[in-house]
Amino acid sequence: MSDMQARYAADPAQTRGRVYRPSASPTRNEFQRDRDRIIHSTAFRRLQHKTQVFLHHEGQHFRTRLTHTLEVSQIGRSIARALRLNEDLAEAVALAHDLGHTPFGHAGERVLAEKMAPWGGFDHNVQALRVVTLIENRYADHDGLNLTWETLEGILKHNGPVVGGASKHGQDIGAALAEIPASCGLMPETYASLEAQVAAIADDIAYNAHDIDDAARAGLLTIEDLVDVPLVGTIAREVLDLWPLLDRKRQMHEVQRRLITRTIESVIAEGAERIAETDLKSADDVRQAGRMLIGFPAEMAAGEAELKRFLFAKVYRDERVMVPVRESEAVVERLFDAYMAEGDMPGRWGAAFRSAADQAKQARVVGDFVAGMTDPFALDEYSRLFDERPDFR
Repeated sequence: MSDMQARYAADPAQTRGRVYRPSASPTRNEFQRDRDRIIHSTAFRRLQHKTQVFLHHEGQHFRTRLTHTLEVSQIGRSIARALRLNEDLAEAVALAHDLGHTPFGHAGERVLAEKMAPWGGFDHNVQALRVVTLIENRYADHDGLNLTWETLEGILKHNGPVVGGASKHGQDIGAALAEIPASCGLMPETYASLEAQVAAIADDIAYNAHDIDDAARAGLLTIEDLVDVPLVGTIAREVLDLWPLLDRKRQMHEVQRRLITRTIESVIAEGAERIAETDLKSADDVRQAGRMLIGFPAEMAAGEAELKRFLFAKVYRDERVMVPVRESEAVVERLFDAYMAEGDMPGRWGAAFRSAADQAKQARVVGDFVAGMTDPFALDEYSRLFDERPDFR
């Protein structure tokens, strides 16, 4: 462990290991190797063509899953460094956290969760675990990326402990983990490492700020819309007072960057206080702490929840967003139904469907295939199967 790291930080020299023993690396620690494997994976590259909120055809400057992931990674490293945690593990978890997302953002996930409900369910965090342990298949001697236990734990518990046997979207966790040999002993009911908690809060910070930015770019928000919104309203008023005549785009960027800075600084201060109160002596103590140790202070948490509600009503459910959402949901639904009926999938996916032992196994093959699609590939498949192209406008 580095002398700069706290005693409760994850130590790559003390990792619980990998399923397959890798060759030694003279230049990288184990968490750095995880980061590199994720970045070089096919699933990571596909994120550049997966929707965050606004579809690709609506403009070239909106966030995609890839640009969002990179922003989360940067924020996660900043927080981890300030709290003397392991930056490499925080970065690895951040880079992997959205690998299980479907095409067309949360719209695709909602459809797959509904379609897969009779067959064990679907959840993007669990799907990310499947991606890095089963679906990526480029290595000569094993499937998956063969990541460390700590990175896998962070992916599984991205939203906190998994209790009650089911994920947020209703996927049967026990059944899902039974299919993944690398998940042995991940202890889904305990808290994840501080580094994984940092990656999770970085996700919230990133999408709150960039959804405001993208919504303004799309013409759904103005800075005046924000002045009475908790958490961001004070910042919006500051910017208007300081630069009332500044170009609107630059005003909104100033709001965004100030929001990111203030939330990061508050999370660092709150995390340091909670850690001190808990008297952690090791990384394992974090898992038994009984609460999340990285989070927003209470007043900011309440404001952040209000900001989310505002964005849900003002942006995510705006009819200009919902028209392409409904179209994309129909695309994913029709693709899933067609594959289940005919098994008409290319390459190894079609072969896996035909060799599946039962309908539940077939459904999981279809779910894996659809979840891995980029937006453009899903549209191409839709055109191939139905000889038509959806109108997202």
